[in-house]
Amino acid sequence: MPFDPARLRNGACPCLSGEQYIECCGRFHSGETDAPTAEQLMRSRYSAFAVLDSDYLLRTWHPDTRPAVLELDPDIEWRRLDIVATRDGGPLDGEGSVEFTAHYRSDGERGVQREVSRFLRIDRRWYYLDGEVG
Repeated sequence: MPFDPARLRNGACPCLSGEQYIECCGRFHSGETDAPTAEQLMRSRYSAFAVLDSDYLLRTWHPDTRPAVLELDPDIEWRRLDIVATRDGGPLDGEGSVEFTAHYRSDGERGVQREVSRFLRIDRRWYYLDGEVG
């Protein structure tokens, strides 16, 4: 599904970094640069869900676990991302994990997704490997 700029609130990045989307996760989504850490990749993937950028999600998914197709639900409105903990995943690490809580609304109901995501760094690029939903 293509990027939907209408899903941005006042141009602010959905990952709640406090920056404008274009200067934050937008630069990763556009391919201008790659996320330098596992946490930044996780934030950019959350933002990709929020703006319905399935191409970016597939591009940053490890080939061993990536689905062939990814259909995003446009009725889900991702509202807030809380990073709970990170382990490794820095610019010089080969792997890392990010624990997060993502808040959303769907059909007028509030929901929460808790996950510990695992990431691998291959040829200086981070990839989402898998996650344990809690």
